[in-house]
Amino acid sequence: MSHIRPRPAAIEARSIDYVPHAERRGHSRGLWPIWFAGSTHLTTMAVGIIGISLGASLLWTALAILAGSALGTLIIAGHSAQGPRLGLPQLIQSRSQFGYYGALLIYGVALISYVGYNAFGQILAGQTLQALAGVPHLPAELGYSLTAMLIAMVGISLFKVLQRWLSVLLIATLSVYTLGLFILGPAVPLLLDGGAFKSGPFVAQFTAAAAYQLSWAIYVSDYSRYLPRKISAKSAYWWTFAGTYLGGSWGMLIGAVTVAMLPGATMAQALVQGGDRLWPGFGPALLGLAMAGLTMSAALNFYGGSLTLLSIVDTIKPMALGLDKRIAAMATVATASITVALTASSDFITGFSVFLSVLLHLVVPWIAITLVDFYLVRRGHYAITAILKPSRLYGSWNWRGLTAYGLGFAAMIPFIDTPFYAGPIARALDGVDVGMLAGMLISGTSYRLLCRNLDIAGEWRQIRDIDHGLDTPLSSRISAS
Repeated sequence: MSHIRPRPAAIEARSIDYVPHAERRGHSRGLWPIWFAGSTHLTTMAVGIIGISLGASLLWTALAILAGSALGTLIIAGHSAQGPRLGLPQLIQSRSQFGYYGALLIYGVALISYVGYNAFGQILAGQTLQALAGVPHLPAELGYSLTAMLIAMVGISLFKVLQRWLSVLLIATLSVYTLGLFILGPAVPLLLDGGAFKSGPFVAQFTAAAAYQLSWAIYVSDYSRYLPRKISAKSAYWWTFAGTYLGGSWGMLIGAVTVAMLPGATMAQALVQGGDRLWPGFGPALLGLAMAGLTMSAALNFYGGSLTLLSIVDTIKPMALGLDKRIAAMATVATASITVALTASSDFITGFSVFLSVLLHLVVPWIAITLVDFYLVRRGHYAITAILKPSRLYGSWNWRGLTAYGLGFAAMIPFIDTPFYAGPIARALDGVDVGMLAGMLISGTSYRLLCRNLDIAGEWRQIRDIDHGLDTPLSSRISAS
């Protein structure tokens, strides 16, 4: 890895390399707007209508959203402490659990997810902008994707500014809309009409909310790695949890209430009509802000996708890193997303939502393994140089991580429910897929057991020598554990 040449501070020069202490600043409370604004958008709102569409009442749908979102966010917020501790993006840290080449499995799954989510978002943005302002599909979709890509090219500094202001606008607008729904709208009668409890729709909404929040796991450390190492793990955790949970849950609840009030309408149509029912002209403003949130979410995807593509290329053929490489990788990811969106068939959204669900099942064992490794096995102590370059310390193919991953994924198979395969337990549960919980439990537990004979103390003794010269002061790299 070559030294990064100096670049203008406003544009992020780093990519998948280590962030030295001298370049780190800020407080963990700065994570809150990144995750709140990144979670509060049109796609999130659409996740909240699953229970309603399956016949659940608004009350039971709301309870499922709150519980499922809490479960998913409690898990993924654990990744936030990894950023300040290691100073590395999220996915490249996987080399310590899966090996230098073994981590390619996770990179591939994540890259497809990034491209897919942005292709879905581009199609949704095109449909929404056409309905909202009469903009033709092609310029609407291209304008959306190019705007998101430009934001991502500038990087962390622009994310922080835009997410902070967008959070203020979203809180103000959604507060007005929420109060209007309860005071002037039908939210209270709809909630009081609890209806009979239906286990199928409730579990489906619970699982969807949890899965949606879990999907943020591959992003988290990308945005906390610029924080000082001294930031407490608890502080990073709870600020990340607060932003993600409030943004995700509020967005889903807005979607559920709005569609329950206007059955038969699409999410975008319901927002416009619901807002205009309260105050004429308020609907388009509400939808516009939801679209702004979707654009920021796309920027996060382009940013994470570029880091993941660089991780793949650097693993296969190590290279000098810098701003030019990050921009080239981002342009490649953007081209792939735009191409998929523009060439997608009419049933792409339905089919790809299933595909992304399968991809999320592939990510779940990784979530459990990385968190167990960070908190229970290596307890936050890693040799950064051994992660960035092939080394004997973490190996090329780490059999412990790969075995635990395989066991976790195998445990999910009986629970999976898709149009092309339905496991026996999923059929018994009338199509409700709870495999992610089983996969997380089995992969995390098996990894912990497989690491019982791992010489962790010996690893820790090597870190000081391996990372000599990486940063100063080195005396803080290993503490008594």
